[in-house]
Amino acid sequence: MKLSDFDYDLPPAFIAQSPVEPRDSSRLLVLNRENGTVSHHIFRDIVSMIAPGDVLVLNTTRVIPARLRGIKAKTGGAVEILLLHHEGKPTHWRALIGGKRIGAGTTVVFPPTSFTATIVEEHEGAERTIVFDRPVHELLETLGETPLPPYIHTPLADSERYQTVYSRDEGSAAAPTAGLHFTGDLLLQLRDKGVHLAYCVLHIGLDTFQPVQVEHIEQHRIHSERALLTAENARIINDAKLAGGRVIAVGTTTARTLETAAVLSAGGDPANPYNMPDTCPWRPVIAFERSTELYIYPGYRWRVVDALITNFHLPRSTLLMLVSSFAGRERVLAAYEEAKQHGYRFYSFGDAMFIC
Repeated sequence: MKLSDFDYDLPPAFIAQSPVEPRDSSRLLVLNRENGTVSHHIFRDIVSMIAPGDVLVLNTTRVIPARLRGIKAKTGGAVEILLLHHEGKPTHWRALIGGKRIGAGTTVVFPPTSFTATIVEEHEGAERTIVFDRPVHELLETLGETPLPPYIHTPLADSERYQTVYSRDEGSAAAPTAGLHFTGDLLLQLRDKGVHLAYCVLHIGLDTFQPVQVEHIEQHRIHSERALLTAENARIINDAKLAGGRVIAVGTTTARTLETAAVLSAGGDPANPYNMPDTCPWRPVIAFERSTELYIYPGYRWRVVDALITNFHLPRSTLLMLVSSFAGRERVLAAYEEAKQHGYRFYSFGDAMFIC
């Protein structure tokens, strides 16, 4: 398939610059993926759409204040660093670097602290491996900024609004934004109704910030992201599925984690899941902790996820390709056009879709 197949026009006025209050007052477009019908709701209405026995799976990753501003030790030139993920040690990080002539051997200082960091390896584009003189927790607490997406230009008054209410595992460079619509009360209502809650972790990294640039989408290389599903949460998900409940993924990151667990269960490789012999109508998930390179686009066989809660995604993005794989490209793009006609807000702080 061609990249242009996943293009659509979105005037800037549709891009949400700030979150709505309260969280669950955002709008909700419901798309039936079997027949393409669309209906319009408020997000808190989702309680009535999830049945007792269903399992709602949430990504508990937490955004770290990963944007740092420093200066080159030799020249005083400005340097901006966006930390992406650890590289084995707490002092070693993969990062995106902004500034002029910042190559291997460049040392960065962070006034007024005594922290320093050195670029030790250059990668594609602005990506670098950077080594700090000590673990960066204190530096992030002192100077770190929440790295909002580049299409958001309005300062965020409360950085917690770019965290889900259930976030706890620090490590992401961006929020799992489908979860931003949930409140604690809403989750309690679902639990009291008999909906099972399960949790996973996927730390969102570099690919969130990089557009697809190849003409044929099959040639795109998705960057790996660290993911975790525990044995206890795998049991909750499998038990619910075996009892006839739906597995509902909150966000594309949760969907990728669950499908990674199902591919591994079938003995497959998440980096190449498209030619797997698989006669089972669904696959149980297994516990795992590893990086995943699962790239989902039309033609992928979904093995465990039955319904998906997600936001409206950027044109030509891997996230739009994933959603198109789940519900059909034509139906998704038609739903996006209807959302525009009804004034929905798009992207990270925008409204939500429930694809079921």
